[in-house]
Amino acid sequence: MAGFQSLPGFRDFYPEDFSRRQHIFRRWRLAASAFGFQEYDAPVLEPLELYKAKSGDEIEAQLFNFTDKGGREVSLRPEMTPTVCRMVGEKAGSLKRPIKWFSIGEFYRYERAQKGRLRAFNQFNADIFGEPGPEAEIELIALLIQCLAGFGLSAEDFTIRLSDRDLWFFYLEALGLSDVQSRAILSAVDRYEKMGDDAFKGYAEAHGALAAETKEKILAFLKIKGLAELEAALAPFQSAKLATRLADWRKVLAGLTAMKLADFITVDLGVVRGLAYYTGFVFEAFDRKGDLRALAGGGRYNDLVKKLGGPDLPAVGFAIGDVTTGLLIEQRGLTPTFVSAPDVYAVIGGEAERTAAFADIHALRAAGFRVDYPFKDLAFGKQFKVAAESGARLALIYGGDELAKGVVKVRDLSDRTEQEVPREQVLAVVRDFLSGH
Repeated sequence: MAGFQSLPGFRDFYPEDFSRRQHIFRRWRLAASAFGFQEYDAPVLEPLELYKAKSGDEIEAQLFNFTDKGGREVSLRPEMTPTVCRMVGEKAGSLKRPIKWFSIGEFYRYERAQKGRLRAFNQFNADIFGEPGPEAEIELIALLIQCLAGFGLSAEDFTIRLSDRDLWFFYLEALGLSDVQSRAILSAVDRYEKMGDDAFKGYAEAHGALAAETKEKILAFLKIKGLAELEAALAPFQSAKLATRLADWRKVLAGLTAMKLADFITVDLGVVRGLAYYTGFVFEAFDRKGDLRALAGGGRYNDLVKKLGGPDLPAVGFAIGDVTTGLLIEQRGLTPTFVSAPDVYAVIGGEAERTAAFADIHALRAAGFRVDYPFKDLAFGKQFKVAAESGARLALIYGGDELAKGVVKVRDLSDRTEQEVPREQVLAVVRDFLSGH
C-alpha cells in the first residue's frame, strides 16, 4: 500500500524542524517586544473580495480560494496586510495612536514551489498605523534589522535597500511625465534589475519611445546610491514636493545613523516594489553574500485602510518569511543545535519503587522541571545508560534500599557524585542544584 505524502509546497515539521522554526519565532517575538509592538492574530480564511479589493481580480490566480458550504466566496490568506487593515479599520476610533502591532502566522499562495518560496509559509508582520511622518519608517526599519541581527547576522550578511515611490513620482513629474506615464516607468524600474533595457519595452509600446535625454536622467536616478548623490540630482529642480521629500530622507537616514544602524542601510532607488498600493518609502532586506536575494520587504501604504472601508489612516509595515530566514541562518552556520533534554531522569527499581517515584515525578513536573523515566522495568545499568544518553543533568535513584530508608539517591550525571536526600526534600534539592548550574 502506498503511503500518503504532504501536498506540494507544504511542509511537515518533525520535532527537530519544529524546534528550528520555534527558534526563529522566538527571536522575532523578542525583537517585537523590545520595540513595544503588541501581538495579534486573525482568521486564516477571509472573504475573497478582501484580496480583490486590495490587489484586483488578477490576484485570484495566486490564491487557494473556493466557494464554502454557505455559498460564500472565500480564500486562505496569502498575506496579512488586508486583514490587519480590516481589523484596525473596525476599531480605529478606540485604538491609541500610534498603533504598533505584529503577528506571526501561516499564509498560503497557489504558485510554483521553488527555493525560498513555498505554497504554505510563515511570516512575521509588523505595522504602524496612525503616524504619517518618517518616524514610523525609522522604527520599522530598525525593527526589521533587529529581526535579522537577533540571529547573529551582521551588516556584512544583509542590507536594507531603501527607496521611495513618492520621490520617484515627484521626480518624474518634474521631468514632465504624466501620472499614467510615471506608473509605467515605475513598472519598468521594478523590472530593470532583472531585464535591463528590455524593461522599458512595455512603456514604449503603450506611450511611445522615451526621449533619449529623459531616459538618461531616469537611468541616472535609478543608479543613485547615497544621500549626497540624491541631493545633487535634485538640486536643479525648483520643486516644493521634492524639497519636502528630501527632508524626510534626511530624517530617516539621520535617525537610523543615530541608532548606529547606518552600516545596514543602502540607498537604492531601483527598489520600487511592484505593488501599486505603496505610497512612499519602500524597503527590502537583501542577502549581501548569497543567492537568497530579497529576505523581507515593506513600505508605506497610506491609502489602504480607507480603500478597504476604514478611516483615512496612514500606515507602514513589512513582512519577513521563515523560509528564507531559515535558509539564511543555516547558510551562515547560525542555526543552534536543539537538545530537548530532561532536567531529571528517574531510575526506578520495581513496582513499589515506581509508586513512590511517581509522586515525586509529578511534583517536580508541576514545579516546571522536565522529568523523564522508563515506562517498563529495566535493569539499573540499562536505565543509567538511557539517563546519560538523554542529556539529563540529574538522576533520581529509587531502589529497594532507598525506599526502605525513606530517601532518594541524587546523582549528578556530569561527575557521578551522589547524595542521599529525604523524600520530602527532593523538590528543594533539585531546584537548588539546577538553579546553581
